[in-house]
Amino acid sequence: MNKLKQIVEKQKAFSDAGHAKNILFRKEQLKLLKKVLKENEKYLYEAIFADVRKSKFEAYLTELGIIYHEIDYALKNLQKWTHPKKVKTDLSNFLGRSFIISEPYGTTLIIGAWNYPYQLVLAPAVAALAAGNTAILKPSELPSRTSAALKKIINENFDSSYLHVVEGGVDVTTELLSHPYGKICFTGSTQVGKVIARAAAETLTPTLLELGGKNPCFVFPDIDIKVAAKRIAWGKFLNAGQTCIAPDYLLIHSSIYLEFLEELKIQTSIIIGSNPLESESYVRIINDRNVQRLKKLIDPKKVFFGGKVFESENCIEPTILKDVTWDDMCMKEEIFGPILPAIQFDNLDLTIAKVKESSKPLSAYIFTNDKSIQNRILNEVSFGGGCINDVVMHFANTRLPFGGVGGSGMGNYHGEHGFKTFSHQKSVLKKSWWIEPNIKYAPYSEIKSRILKYIFG
Repeated sequence: MNKLKQIVEKQKAFSDAGHAKNILFRKEQLKLLKKVLKENEKYLYEAIFADVRKSKFEAYLTELGIIYHEIDYALKNLQKWTHPKKVKTDLSNFLGRSFIISEPYGTTLIIGAWNYPYQLVLAPAVAALAAGNTAILKPSELPSRTSAALKKIINENFDSSYLHVVEGGVDVTTELLSHPYGKICFTGSTQVGKVIARAAAETLTPTLLELGGKNPCFVFPDIDIKVAAKRIAWGKFLNAGQTCIAPDYLLIHSSIYLEFLEELKIQTSIIIGSNPLESESYVRIINDRNVQRLKKLIDPKKVFFGGKVFESENCIEPTILKDVTWDDMCMKEEIFGPILPAIQFDNLDLTIAKVKESSKPLSAYIFTNDKSIQNRILNEVSFGGGCINDVVMHFANTRLPFGGVGGSGMGNYHGEHGFKTFSHQKSVLKKSWWIEPNIKYAPYSEIKSRILKYIFG
């Protein structure tokens, strides 16, 4: 028996024995996870800086701080979440009681992404463990030092039958997917998400897929241009644009098009600084392959700001593209990097129609104070989640579900939504012995038929 199969079977046995279901045990393990992360913060910061030059501040803001918050929120609410939920019982089950039990799926497989290598593995893991599951974690192999750091601190502090990190590339992921699980969670590209879904279908395993898409950002004239530009610049160039919920492109009303771009340039320079290579607020592109992919999306004739590529440093300047059309190469795929195309528009009807031609995005952003416009876009454009007059920050609210729709994913997590995602909602009806009407039993009659029609309407 190979090692991976052995780990899967050990976790299944641990889960089947009911050890992970115990509420006290769940709380103890979540507290231990936070303790282990806290004790190894310096090591984790050093690893992620070595991989992509992410600063300690940004690593806390976008990685560890979010994980701590998820753990604390789960600990605070776990007792309430796990308690059976009473629901009303219909007339056909008179003198019965109905309730829902949240039951763990068992062993889960969580496959993380490279852009937020700690958060996108451990935040779903918190939800899985809170729900009473065991978990096998497969971090991305691209940021190799963070992957190694996760393996070291998790595997040295947790029993492999409960929580275990497995490192490796496509071959390891393929082998992991050949085994049965209660639930699979994957964060990454839509293309790989389809591969995960096909593999899961072989064993009818439910999946949580957090994918991506071209996230639109609508900008209308009735806004605070300086604040809007500042918020968009921060959200877009955070993590060098390697954020699945970052604004992918701007749709700016023609009446403020140039004015807004000028302010966006100013705010980007303030946030990142004059030299991105020296900035502590600007991470690197994950590898040369992605640098070359992004380089092809920059049309030199349309560069309004930035545009320089430092190939030896895996760095691309924050770049704003002006006079972009729907036919430009940068509009043909998700950018996932520090390139921000800006399209100007006058006709909102045509603009919404063009947005809807693409696959449903993971996020969308609307900058306007006009409630009729806000409601129209919210009602007409399907997307996973988003903001009005801000970007990215909906992700920080633990009470909001995070997830995609259509090509941008399926399922969601964060807070109680994560607990429910990693739980089967078991429905139970408990009947009394006091009375047993004969209406459902043969022989049937006209009067029984009338009674049924009264009960069911």
